[in-house]
Amino acid sequence: MAVWFVFAVPIVVMFFALFMERVESRLRHVAVQEDEVEELLENARPDEVRALYGHGIGRALELFRLRRGRAKARARKVMRQPTVRIPRPGP
Repeated sequence: MAVWFVFAVPIVVMFFALFMERVESRLRHVAVQEDEVEELLENARPDEVRALYGHGIGRALELFRLRRGRAKARARKVMRQPTVRIPRPGP
């Protein structure tokens, strides 16, 4: 009987560790980053503060990410616009 415990316990522990690794990897993608919360609290708009108060950090961060994404898209659009070169009068 003790022989079964010698073989079974390490196998059970190994499967438990593999299972917990999968759980941890999924939670890592869902988890909120500390610097993102800090940036939200420093640069929050009124609608984001209301969402934070009424719905929690998840909804407030969602609104903040949407706003930040739109701002980045606008900045990229401005950067892609061609520059106008003024010809210099030559000698």
